[in-house]
Amino acid sequence: MTISPASRLLFPWAAAPSLPHDENAQPVAAAANAALGDLPEWDLTDLYSAPDAPELQADLDALARACCSFARDYEGKLASLDAPKMLECIQRYEQIDTLAGRIMSYAGLRYYQNTTDGSRAKMMGDLQDRITEVTTGLVFFSLEFNRISDDRYDEVFSASGTARYRPVFDRMRAMRPYQLSDELERFLHDNSVVGAAAWNRLFDETTAGLTFDVEGEELGIEATLNLLTDHDRARREAGARALAAVFGKNIKLFSRIHNTLAKEKAVEDKWRKMPTPQTARHLSNHVEPEVVEALRNAVTAAYPRLSHRYYRLKAKWLGLDKLQVWDRNAPLPTENPRLIPWPEARATVLDAYAGFSPKLAELAEPFFDRGWIDAGVKPGKAPGAFAHPTVTTVHPYVLLNYLGKPRDVMTLAHELGHGVHQRLAAAQGELLSSTPLTLAETASVFGEMLTFRALLAKTTDPVQRKALIAGKVEDMINTVVRQIAFYDFECKLHAARAEGELTPEDINALWMSVQAESLGDAFEFMPGYETFWTYVPHFVHSPFYVYAYAFGDGLVNALYAAYEDGLPDFQNKYFALLSAGGSQHHKGLLAPFGLDASDPAFWDKGLSMIEALIDELEAMEG
Repeated sequence: MTISPASRLLFPWAAAPSLPHDENAQPVAAAANAALGDLPEWDLTDLYSAPDAPELQADLDALARACCSFARDYEGKLASLDAPKMLECIQRYEQIDTLAGRIMSYAGLRYYQNTTDGSRAKMMGDLQDRITEVTTGLVFFSLEFNRISDDRYDEVFSASGTARYRPVFDRMRAMRPYQLSDELERFLHDNSVVGAAAWNRLFDETTAGLTFDVEGEELGIEATLNLLTDHDRARREAGARALAAVFGKNIKLFSRIHNTLAKEKAVEDKWRKMPTPQTARHLSNHVEPEVVEALRNAVTAAYPRLSHRYYRLKAKWLGLDKLQVWDRNAPLPTENPRLIPWPEARATVLDAYAGFSPKLAELAEPFFDRGWIDAGVKPGKAPGAFAHPTVTTVHPYVLLNYLGKPRDVMTLAHELGHGVHQRLAAAQGELLSSTPLTLAETASVFGEMLTFRALLAKTTDPVQRKALIAGKVEDMINTVVRQIAFYDFECKLHAARAEGELTPEDINALWMSVQAESLGDAFEFMPGYETFWTYVPHFVHSPFYVYAYAFGDGLVNALYAAYEDGLPDFQNKYFALLSAGGSQHHKGLLAPFGLDASDPAFWDKGLSMIEALIDELEAMEG
């Protein structure tokens, strides 16, 4: 998952995600295996040398001064600025954004290295309070900016210098119909730290602190989730039942978190006159609702051809009449459980990247050598995986929980793709570098595809080839089918919450309705599986984020098909797409590839690649 640096300063009504974990990332066990080799850790000194570094305090003081002077110089005056003065204003705002982003990136990354460390949690909370306080005076900027007349706006942003920033402010002005009074916007800004952000922290700290009794052994959530991929079916079942037992005991707390966040969102959406709960996400993603609906409809229509068909095959391979939930991500019986040491994982991904372009490998290499990856499993560390761009004047950081499974290698390829994308987009500057979620998964999923294709090309053994293809199909189903099912669950959850308070049983029923539809008739569902919505962080951190995964996978499948078909100058066009950051709409970025995401047939092209791999697996059965 990419972590967007999108600023609440610029878009105060569109909360940027904090540091959620990637639900697609493969779970890991509780301790690193010595056979994996030396796993890298973050060196955060490129941000600040220490929590008490004088540079950090100096930046906090500088931020407070910059916010005060900015408000003094520009409040009430934006509409009167000519193009040169507007450019100066934007550049000063961008510097403030960079300063605040650097401070919070450092605090956030330290916190996610150990979420159970009270001092780290306190530091992040205190800094969040401090920055919210000093930036309250900037809330006027977006509100007043959106009151500039269209004629005046066109005049100022047609000039050289300001014109390059127009995509940012076009997106901001798209929010004009939903803008509240200055006083209410300031209230919401000040109140944010005790609203969604506080519930996010409660969710994170609760989840990180859960323990699970698995056959007398006490495990954390990641170690327990890891059992769902164990070769031993009894161990998988024990893990699933332990998860269900603990989720069930905590169901009231998780229900309260979801009820509160959904209601808070509904209240704010009502005041802003947002037509749907999804509107704010679509606007921040700069994507048309009909494009998302076309994606959703294409995927749900393909359930029988994709997940239903694949899981029937898997049941046959496992010798089962019906799959249980603990079989969904089970390895094939013939799959080699060999652990992949870190040096081999590094070489595998870098070689695959270099096979596409030496430039891609060169952009990825510093992550391994300069402390930009934190790969080991440690007590209290955030689960899953993510790539955080920090600020454009520094560099991204990647978090993994690496334990040497083949899917861990794919997660490495995925997050490095994000990191490369973020490095390339950084040249756009702080305001333009942030990529809308519709395109944010492009480089990550493309990196996975490159790695998969490179491994497949070297695999001649039919058994190994089958396992490799099956693993890729499962990853794609998890990325496309599962995430669209998640999106439908969220849509149902927010619609139901609008009618009143939801009991745990209400939420459980919504979850099971999308699970049965998306997974198909190959499955039986154990008692307790209805609570498995509780641990998915996206629902809490970033409502309706999940469709970005399916968007990215479909987009990459179409891109990769163009690459395989020999589209002229593909590599340069690809790097241009990544380097654009948030400076262009998806329609313009995809045009050089002959692709158009607004065409409903576009999504069927991407889904057909998954279908072709399932066809190949079925042919192997013959």
